[in-house]
Amino acid sequence: MAAKPSSSSTSAYSEGSIRVLKGLEPVKQRPGMYTRTDNPLHILQEVVDNAADEALAGYGKKIKVILHADQSVSVEDDGRGIPYGLHPEENAPVIELVFTRLHAGGKFDKGQGGAYSFSGGLHGVGVSVTNALSTRMEVTSYRDGHCARLVFSAGDVVEPLQVQPLTSGERKRGTTVRVWPDASYFESAQLPMNELVHLLRSKAVLMPGVQVTLVNEKTRDAPQVWQYKGGLRDYLQQSLNGEPAIPLFEGEGFADRNHDSFAEGEGAAWCVAFTEDGAPVRESYVNLIPTTAGGTHESGLRDGLFQAVKSFIELHSLLPKGVKLMPDDVFARASYVLNAKVLDPQFQGQIKERLNSRDAVRLVSGFVRPALELWLNQHVDWGKKLAELAIKAAQSRQKAGQKVEKRKGSGVAVLPGKLTDCESRDLAHNEVFLVEGDSAGGSAKMGRDKETQAVLPLRGKVLNTWEVDRDRLFANNEIHDISVAIGVDPHGPNDTPDLSGLRYGKVCILSDADVDGSHIQVLLLTLFFRHFPKLIEAGHIHVALPPLFRVDVPARGKKPALKVYALDENELAVIFEKCAKDGVPREKCQVSRFKGLGEMNAEQLWDTTLNPDTRRLLPVQLLNLDFAAAEDVITKLMGKGEAAARRELMELHGDAVVVDI
Repeated sequence: MAAKPSSSSTSAYSEGSIRVLKGLEPVKQRPGMYTRTDNPLHILQEVVDNAADEALAGYGKKIKVILHADQSVSVEDDGRGIPYGLHPEENAPVIELVFTRLHAGGKFDKGQGGAYSFSGGLHGVGVSVTNALSTRMEVTSYRDGHCARLVFSAGDVVEPLQVQPLTSGERKRGTTVRVWPDASYFESAQLPMNELVHLLRSKAVLMPGVQVTLVNEKTRDAPQVWQYKGGLRDYLQQSLNGEPAIPLFEGEGFADRNHDSFAEGEGAAWCVAFTEDGAPVRESYVNLIPTTAGGTHESGLRDGLFQAVKSFIELHSLLPKGVKLMPDDVFARASYVLNAKVLDPQFQGQIKERLNSRDAVRLVSGFVRPALELWLNQHVDWGKKLAELAIKAAQSRQKAGQKVEKRKGSGVAVLPGKLTDCESRDLAHNEVFLVEGDSAGGSAKMGRDKETQAVLPLRGKVLNTWEVDRDRLFANNEIHDISVAIGVDPHGPNDTPDLSGLRYGKVCILSDADVDGSHIQVLLLTLFFRHFPKLIEAGHIHVALPPLFRVDVPARGKKPALKVYALDENELAVIFEKCAKDGVPREKCQVSRFKGLGEMNAEQLWDTTLNPDTRRLLPVQLLNLDFAAAEDVITKLMGKGEAAARRELMELHGDAVVVDI
């Protein structure tokens, strides 16, 4: 007989059990959410980025990094110096707030009157994370003829702010930050020197005329100094792994104050090289922040290059019969350095490795395409050489696609009549959208890219197949059509199915953004997990995320009216905040809630959900679960005789349910 729990144990969970993390405690408890923890480079990069932002704003010409013998690192700049007076609302020195408060900084106030019109710092957690994960940090600001100094330890002030007037001959302005990273937070306390050198050199490349210096007191080597006047071109030429097939193409484009869509100063500078061999060199930056995982600005460069080359090929009738050009045919042999300037960049995650701002595609492409079209038509011979490289890549791709298409045996099933197929047979690009409803299927058919995107409309909700035997699956017409369309037979987790007949590299579930749509997603995911698990394992199954809201923003002066889309309530709130900053009150923004995909016209569906450059597509993966564990969870959710287990699951995790009212 089980022992009755004591009164003390039942009362252990009370109001006092709830802990509120304050200040920098969240960073110390979960450092991996805020920075990379393999080594301290990223927390030091935050300090370097602040110095670079001063130079980018035009207030500094020198950045100096010193690696001290005691494992500390100093970063010096000759910018404006961090303000040290009392904050008007917080009643604390501003220099202290910058280093001790998450979401406190000078980079949120964009546009006219802001301290930084263009900056990499955005999330407001950067240098405060550096402070939290350091045993000691010394900050000195030279400003207004005074020297302000304070010292922190593990994020706390240990030597309060002291302000003294400068003596004659001392530095007049700038900031010096000396950091002792706390080794306990990192897998290795050693800085990766190659990455550090690359970071500092790239700052000099992207800011012509700015001098960047690295001093290593531990090795006592001569200081390394970088100052590039040739900018991106010189840098790319030094970095290339192969000989350029045509001369390097470089250029820049920035919006002026009369631009219809973008703020003054937004745009990009680029240098592109096309090589026939060697690994491509690809580096991109947003406001000097290295975006190692790419993002929408790279998609804009890719689109601009492709459209310009495609236009040149069509103008000169160079494309052989039967060859269809794809963006990767042009982009595959491209090396580039791209530096975008975006007024309000939206990054993925705190370490800012990838740019997510949708408008950056149009921003970069809009400047790259006309510049390259002009260059190609001014240098026709080089243009034809580039066209030859792209056409050769397209022919190789199509040959590879034809090999994948071959099927074993002669018993090929007839494709479903309601499937609107794509023209290409290249698995690297082909995708099929399983669309909820015939009306949404109609919009998807009209809005899709006919070359690479197929559409299979589904009627009603798909059968719950969790407990359906495999030999009875094809009794259901919808499941029969899905299997025949994708070209793979149902199988189990331990089977070795023949995937050579797979017709699409991506199988995308596309349903409404409401609760019914989520139900259809669950039913289709159940089907793939139970009867097509190898497709999930190989990364072929994806879920498309259509928007739930459309916001019509009225015209603002010379700026035209805009249509902006939001995935959920949170994104809707962010849009309203951005509109308010632009001087458009919330009540003047008209909000439409999509009741279903069928309410979107073809153009809207392409812009928000189908366009590979702007859509959101989630790969379906098993995260932190093996197959057996995942199977147990889905059995509780989808099994017919699992009411008690489902009730227990709802009691434990019911607060995580999204309710659609």
